[in-house]
Amino acid sequence: MNKSTATILQTKQHFDILDGLRGVAALAVVIFHFMEWVYTDSSQNFIGHGFLAVDFFFCLSGFVIGYAYDDRIAKMGLLEFFKSRVIRLHPLVIAGSVLGLLAFLFDPFGGQPELYSTGKIILAFLCSVLLIPLPIIADRGFNLFSFNAPSWSLFWEYVANIVYAFVLCRISRGYLLLLTIISAVAICFVSYRSGNLLGGWSGPTFWDGSARISYSFLAGLLIYRSNWIIKNKLGFTGIAVLLFLAFIMPSSQWNWLSEPLVVLFYFPLLIALGAGATLTSGLKKICIFSGKISYPLYMTHYAVLWMFGNYYTSHKPGTMQLAFIIITGLILLVGAAYLVMVLYDIPVRKYLSDKRKERLAKQKAGGV
Repeated sequence: MNKSTATILQTKQHFDILDGLRGVAALAVVIFHFMEWVYTDSSQNFIGHGFLAVDFFFCLSGFVIGYAYDDRIAKMGLLEFFKSRVIRLHPLVIAGSVLGLLAFLFDPFGGQPELYSTGKIILAFLCSVLLIPLPIIADRGFNLFSFNAPSWSLFWEYVANIVYAFVLCRISRGYLLLLTIISAVAICFVSYRSGNLLGGWSGPTFWDGSARISYSFLAGLLIYRSNWIIKNKLGFTGIAVLLFLAFIMPSSQWNWLSEPLVVLFYFPLLIALGAGATLTSGLKKICIFSGKISYPLYMTHYAVLWMFGNYYTSHKPGTMQLAFIIITGLILLVGAAYLVMVLYDIPVRKYLSDKRKERLAKQKAGGV
């Protein structure tokens, strides 16, 4: 392979602590999704703010995209940038949709797929695979993506990547700061109007998602471009605890205020601390594994959550039985995510990346 081709496609060194924090956030999302079935009143849910992990993902994404592509997107070109992102993100979008469809059709604890025509189910599935929002399945809470609810954040992730490629990678830091401030106002407006920042995943709250991705992605990019990296000795464990505190923050009538404060200031601070912290060698493997498993876990867990919800609603298990089911479920979901990653995601991405490198090398050789 031509040296310049290798340079364009190379991946940079990872911030291992940030990778580890991504895993902590993914686990918090899964626990939150279990617990919101048990406690429909979020004030009783010990991890009632677990959904804010998505805003942390968005902020982390802005930082990582800036770090990975700011200095080479011009050399790669838009098409290769988009191919990079699709290869990285889309195999698990498809896997999550397939698992979600299977759970919808074969849920042993409930669900009524017979209420929906075959055409409607096929259309919902295709839209889920292609990330086209279509909130039409009542039994799936009118999620934007009926067969894999978490895909709503991937939809906005794609939008952010497109805006980055066409606009954000070219603008000065001053304009980036201005856009970030405007987005901060939007976040505050959404939170005040809705009483919280939980929206974005459903048809009625669709545009809330645009405010959530806009601020956090821009803030992460601004942190990278401004080099707001805070050297510290907190380590992975210390920052992971600080991150988890945001998810177990008590719910109150002041959610409309406390949630934006966390998103606007606390998460960017944790990104800056995570990028500047030193990692002990003993935790390095944990952080690397945590980072690798985070996206597969996030994108494959929800099929099981619907089955759990139907089981919980119909069987009403006791506290001890419920604790056993949730803890076992978490362990099995991490194991399943690992299998999906090793047997499907990594091989598919490697195959697509190798094909792409071969084609680029041939194009380079033909142009010489």
